[in-house]
Amino acid sequence: QANKAGIDEAVSEIQKLGRRAYGHAADVSDLAQVEEMGAASVRELGPLATMVANAGIAQVKPILDVTTDDLRRMFDINVFGTFNCYSAAAKQMIKQGSPGKLIGAASIAAMKSFPMLSRYSASKFAVRGFTQAFAMEMAPHKITVNAYAPGIVGTAMWDLIDEELAKVHGAKKGDMIKKHSDDLISLGRTSVPEGVAKMVSFLSGPDSDYVTGQTLVVDGGIIFT
Repeated sequence: QANKAGIDEAVSEIQKLGRRAYGHAADVSDLAQVEEMGAASVRELGPLATMVANAGIAQVKPILDVTTDDLRRMFDINVFGTFNCYSAAAKQMIKQGSPGKLIGAASIAAMKSFPMLSRYSASKFAVRGFTQAFAMEMAPHKITVNAYAPGIVGTAMWDLIDEELAKVHGAKKGDMIKKHSDDLISLGRTSVPEGVAKMVSFLSGPDSDYVTGQTLVVDGGIIFT
């Protein structure tokens, strides 16, 4: 329920554009809640066409300090959450007998691990693996499955990563994100959420109908595939 205010705000924004919207808070690590969210969406908005499994968390910690509980929490949300969203949505689309699109949130950390982000990287490698597996098995149902892999984006998640890395390196808040942006990004600037949203929009729309099983990097030129 912590995200309820943000959900309500998004719904209101969409409705002001004259479009239908429905908000629903759920814990993605709980399959039953994800299934109920899908059923409620169908009740409110009609047949399900697209599922974007965007929920995720990041944590910064030296690998030898990572506990079993740390791993479990990360995988519950980032891996089980993605699996639950893909699985529940795919079953609904198959039941409808209609084509659909499953889209997952990966990361550049799904292509290359980064120091201090070991369990986050491992969880995103798993997202990439499930994306490929679902793409193969859902193809006969005309359901495409892809993921998007953002880099350094100006969001609360990157504020947290910056803050934690700064503690380790004895730097001040804001220094790490600036250093990473200057040193790593070919385009020389941190991404904004809208830049990633355009990739999600492409994957959700008809222009990507012949794309499946891919993890598309949208990072300003950090990772080259």
